[in-house]
Amino acid sequence: MEQANTQRGSEAIWLEAAYEILTDSGVEAVKVMPLAKKLGLSRTSFYWHFKDRDALLEAMIQKWEEKNTGNLIARVEAYADTIVEAMFNLFDCWIDDTMFDADLDLAIRNWARNDPALHERLDNADKRRQNALYAMFIRFGYAETEARARAHTVMYTQIGYISMKIEEDRWTRIAAMPEYVKIYTGKQPTSADIERFMSRHRTSHRRPRLTNLGS
Repeated sequence: MEQANTQRGSEAIWLEAAYEILTDSGVEAVKVMPLAKKLGLSRTSFYWHFKDRDALLEAMIQKWEEKNTGNLIARVEAYADTIVEAMFNLFDCWIDDTMFDADLDLAIRNWARNDPALHERLDNADKRRQNALYAMFIRFGYAETEARARAHTVMYTQIGYISMKIEEDRWTRIAAMPEYVKIYTGKQPTSADIERFMSRHRTSHRRPRLTNLGS
């Protein structure tokens, strides 16, 4: 049985190979033969795991829906005492790619331009994200019009950031986030807010010097 699995691969490795091709070259390049060649497996072994190419593509879309939209909404709805803490919760997604995969999000958006069915699913996902952000601002006392405008600002800025393929090192991104929180919420993060956020993402004893934005 172990030898057979080695010869056929696994669903996970086929998905990972498809993901790499999708994010590098677009959906048109995701085909069974190139995947098999990439993995050093036979073409027929693919069909032990997926009915056809469409089933593989559907699995990638579901992965995107669960990982990106699902995790984003979960972070927006996570417990927070203040809007600043809630925004920092969301910002975890922009730092931890196990929560939110920017490359996959961009690949799905590019793919959806020529796929009406996927475009509809993308629109629905964006509405879910947008509504969650709106509800977050409402939860912390913002008026409806302001909550909607702030939710749009957060969402459209991030989509633009992803689409432009902005590249920053980890600490440059983290160091800028207190200022983004202030811009998005109109509230100044305290030293305690910043330290709590930093402590979740500190990977070494060295960290950037952050300006105290509030007492």
